[in-house]
Amino acid sequence: MEFLSGNFLIETIVPKDELIVSRTDLKGIITYANETFAKISGYNSDELIGKSHNIVRHPDMPKFIFKNMWSDLHTKGRWSGIVKNLRKDEGFYWVYAEVSQVFRNDKLVEYKSIRSPISFQDKKNYQLLYDELRERNNEVKRIISYK
Repeated sequence: MEFLSGNFLIETIVPKDELIVSRTDLKGIITYANETFAKISGYNSDELIGKSHNIVRHPDMPKFIFKNMWSDLHTKGRWSGIVKNLRKDEGFYWVYAEVSQVFRNDKLVEYKSIRSPISFQDKKNYQLLYDELRERNNEVKRIISYK
Protein backbone atom coordinates (compact mmCIF):
# COMPACT_ATOMS: atom_id res chain seq x y z
CA MET A 1 0.00 0.00 0.00
CA GLU A 2 2.84 2.44 0.65
CA PHE A 3 6.18 3.05 -0.98
CA LEU A 4 9.14 5.33 -0.40
CA SER A 5 9.67 8.02 -3.01
CA GLY A 6 12.60 10.40 -2.64
CA ASN A 7 13.72 11.36 0.85
CA PHE A 8 11.10 10.42 3.44
CA LEU A 9 8.14 11.03 1.14
CA ILE A 10 5.69 8.20 1.64
CA GLU A 11 2.78 7.79 -0.73
CA THR A 12 -0.29 5.87 0.32
CA ILE A 13 -1.98 4.23 -2.62
CA VAL A 14 -5.77 4.51 -2.62
CA PRO A 15 -7.13 0.99 -3.33
CA LYS A 16 -8.99 0.71 -6.65
CA ASP A 17 -12.06 -0.85 -5.01
CA GLU A 18 -12.50 1.85 -2.35
CA LEU A 19 -14.12 5.29 -2.30
CA ILE A 20 -13.20 8.03 0.13
CA VAL A 21 -16.36 9.82 1.27
CA SER A 22 -16.83 12.88 3.43
CA ARG A 23 -19.38 15.57 4.10
CA THR A 24 -18.80 19.10 5.31
CA ASP A 25 -20.91 21.98 6.47
CA LEU A 26 -21.05 25.08 4.28
CA LYS A 27 -17.79 26.38 5.75
CA GLY A 28 -15.86 23.21 4.95
CA ILE A 29 -15.94 21.68 8.46
CA ILE A 30 -16.06 17.88 8.29
CA THR A 31 -19.33 16.42 9.56
CA TYR A 32 -18.87 12.86 8.24
CA ALA A 33 -15.83 10.79 7.26
CA ASN A 34 -16.10 7.19 6.12
CA GLU A 35 -13.68 4.54 7.37
CA THR A 36 -11.71 4.65 4.12
CA PHE A 37 -11.10 8.40 4.50
CA ALA A 38 -9.83 7.88 8.04
CA LYS A 39 -7.62 4.95 7.03
CA ILE A 40 -6.09 6.60 3.94
CA SER A 41 -5.55 9.97 5.67
CA GLY A 42 -3.97 8.38 8.75
CA TYR A 43 -6.48 9.97 11.12
CA ASN A 44 -9.29 8.30 13.00
CA SER A 45 -12.81 9.55 12.37
CA ASP A 46 -12.95 11.41 15.69
CA GLU A 47 -9.87 13.42 14.69
CA LEU A 48 -11.49 14.44 11.39
CA ILE A 49 -15.02 15.31 12.52
CA GLY A 50 -15.25 18.99 13.45
CA LYS A 51 -12.03 19.93 11.64
CA SER A 52 -11.69 21.95 8.46
CA HIS A 53 -11.38 19.72 5.41
CA ASN A 54 -8.13 21.51 4.65
CA ILE A 55 -6.58 19.39 7.42
CA VAL A 56 -5.61 17.15 4.48
CA ARG A 57 -4.56 19.96 2.13
CA HIS A 58 -1.09 19.21 0.79
CA PRO A 59 1.32 22.16 0.37
CA ASP A 60 1.97 21.02 -3.22
CA MET A 61 -1.59 22.00 -4.15
CA PRO A 62 -1.84 25.40 -5.85
CA LYS A 63 -4.15 27.78 -3.98
CA PHE A 64 -5.88 28.52 -7.28
CA ILE A 65 -7.34 25.00 -7.41
CA PHE A 66 -9.30 25.50 -4.19
CA LYS A 67 -10.40 29.01 -5.16
CA ASN A 68 -11.73 27.44 -8.36
CA MET A 69 -13.40 24.65 -6.38
CA TRP A 70 -15.29 27.08 -4.12
CA SER A 71 -16.26 29.25 -7.09
CA ASP A 72 -17.62 26.24 -9.01
CA LEU A 73 -19.47 24.97 -5.95
CA HIS A 74 -21.20 28.33 -5.55
CA THR A 75 -21.97 28.88 -9.24
CA LYS A 76 -22.38 25.37 -10.69
CA GLY A 77 -23.18 23.33 -7.58
CA ARG A 78 -20.36 20.88 -8.21
CA TRP A 79 -16.62 20.58 -8.83
CA SER A 80 -14.27 17.79 -9.83
CA GLY A 81 -10.52 17.56 -10.14
CA ILE A 82 -7.29 15.86 -9.18
CA VAL A 83 -6.06 16.50 -5.64
CA LYS A 84 -2.91 15.60 -3.75
CA ASN A 85 -3.77 15.26 -0.06
CA LEU A 86 -1.61 15.33 3.06
CA ARG A 87 -1.73 12.47 5.56
CA LYS A 88 -1.42 12.89 9.31
CA ASP A 89 2.09 11.38 9.15
CA GLU A 90 3.01 13.94 6.45
CA GLY A 91 2.86 11.34 3.71
CA PHE A 92 0.48 11.91 0.82
CA TYR A 93 -2.14 10.36 -1.45
CA TRP A 94 -3.62 11.36 -4.79
CA VAL A 95 -7.32 11.23 -5.69
CA TYR A 96 -9.88 12.25 -8.24
CA ALA A 97 -12.39 14.29 -6.22
CA GLU A 98 -16.03 15.03 -6.98
CA VAL A 99 -17.64 17.58 -4.69
CA SER A 100 -21.31 18.51 -4.86
CA GLN A 101 -23.97 20.43 -3.03
CA VAL A 102 -26.48 18.63 -0.80
CA PHE A 103 -29.97 20.09 -0.37
CA ARG A 104 -32.70 19.37 2.16
CA ASN A 105 -36.13 20.91 1.64
CA ASP A 106 -34.70 23.01 -1.21
CA LYS A 107 -32.05 24.52 1.08
CA LEU A 108 -28.30 24.02 0.63
CA VAL A 109 -27.12 22.37 3.85
CA GLU A 110 -23.76 20.71 3.13
CA TYR A 111 -21.22 19.45 0.61
CA LYS A 112 -20.48 15.83 -0.21
CA SER A 113 -17.12 14.69 -1.55
CA ILE A 114 -16.38 11.34 -3.15
CA ARG A 115 -12.78 10.55 -3.99
CA SER A 116 -11.29 7.71 -6.00
CA PRO A 117 -7.80 6.59 -7.08
CA ILE A 118 -5.95 7.88 -10.15
CA SER A 119 -3.26 6.37 -12.35
CA PHE A 120 0.46 6.74 -11.79
CA GLN A 121 0.72 8.66 -15.08
CA ASP A 122 -1.95 11.13 -13.90
CA LYS A 123 0.00 11.63 -10.67
CA LYS A 124 3.13 12.48 -12.64
CA ASN A 125 1.27 14.81 -14.99
CA TYR A 126 -0.58 16.65 -12.24
CA GLN A 127 2.51 16.99 -10.05
CA LEU A 128 4.25 18.73 -12.96
CA LEU A 129 1.20 20.89 -13.71
CA TYR A 130 0.77 21.90 -10.08
CA ASP A 131 4.49 22.68 -9.77
CA GLU A 132 4.15 24.95 -12.80
CA LEU A 133 1.02 26.65 -11.42
CA ARG A 134 2.66 27.27 -8.05
CA GLU A 135 5.76 28.70 -9.72
CA ARG A 136 3.64 30.97 -11.93
CA ASN A 137 1.81 32.27 -8.86
CA ASN A 138 4.99 32.66 -6.77
CA GLU A 139 3.96 29.92 -4.38
CA VAL A 140 6.54 27.70 -2.68
CA LYS A 141 7.77 24.96 -4.99
CA ARG A 142 9.05 21.59 -3.83
CA ILE A 143 10.95 19.33 -6.16
CA ILE A 144 9.61 15.80 -6.38
CA SER A 145 10.66 13.53 -9.17
CA TYR A 146 9.00 10.35 -10.37
CA LYS A 147 11.11 7.70 -12.07
